[in-house]
Amino acid sequence: VFQGYAAEMDNPLMAHLISPELQNKKDILFGNMEEIYHFHNRIFLRELENYVEYPELVGRCFLDQMEDFQIYEKYCQNKPRSESLWRQFSDSAFFQECQRKLDHKLSLDSYLLKPVQRITKYQLLLKEMLKYSKNCEGAEDLQEALTSILGILKAVNDSMHQIAITGYDGNLNELGKLLMQGSFNVWTDHKKGHSKVKDLARFKPMQRHLFLHEKAVLFCKKREENGEGYEKAPSYSYKHSLNMAAVGITENVKGDARKFEIWYNAREEVYIIQAPTPEVKATWVNEIRKVLT
Repeated sequence: VFQGYAAEMDNPLMAHLISPELQNKKDILFGNMEEIYHFHNRIFLRELENYVEYPELVGRCFLDQMEDFQIYEKYCQNKPRSESLWRQFSDSAFFQECQRKLDHKLSLDSYLLKPVQRITKYQLLLKEMLKYSKNCEGAEDLQEALTSILGILKAVNDSMHQIAITGYDGNLNELGKLLMQGSFNVWTDHKKGHSKVKDLARFKPMQRHLFLHEKAVLFCKKREENGEGYEKAPSYSYKHSLNMAAVGITENVKGDARKFEIWYNAREEVYIIQAPTPEVKATWVNEIRKVLT
């Protein structure tokens, strides 16, 4: 990919095949793939090779490098931009010529998907290794490595949703770390509201996608998109947010194990939130409690 495509974008002999809109877009197309390549080539592969004789201890290897795996998050966040660029120019003479020279059966986008597939494959490999390493020396490290990789996958997945938020005026990075995101039924009960509005609100829930950050919880409306691949990914139009400093929580709502309440400014606004399952509710309540304490 680097020799046959990326380097060719800077090759004067190929310049006539590149449309002007594609020039200077190398970073968007390839994201930080080169960083991922160097990490594996110079660091991770060499580490793995140290454990050829002791595969059961390979968990150590993951744990030592866990911070470096976060480069995948950056790659995945850029992927939608990369894909929409690729779709515009996939049939350009430049890409066809590169593919012909490389004698590749698959086009560039199949290779650009590799890092995304790779980061999701690690957890499967680690699970498989754990299965056969029940009582041996490295089992704990393998388990810890698996937990860490699943954490990175969750962060990647959450951030893929977060970059699809539209209509938020501020800077999302200022809200602190994104802890959770998910879809819920939400009923509102506002003290100030017109009584008719309150009655209506009580019966018909709104579908809302919630993003829980350290400093605020965002309520968004999910919009399904039509299209291919990442284009099909939903987008979320921002509706409103609550500052976590003024939020309170009621963990149990009568009559439904999936419901909890978030209230604001001493119950001036109350949001009854229904999770898809009691388990999802429990995870959210725990995370919110952590933020509040």
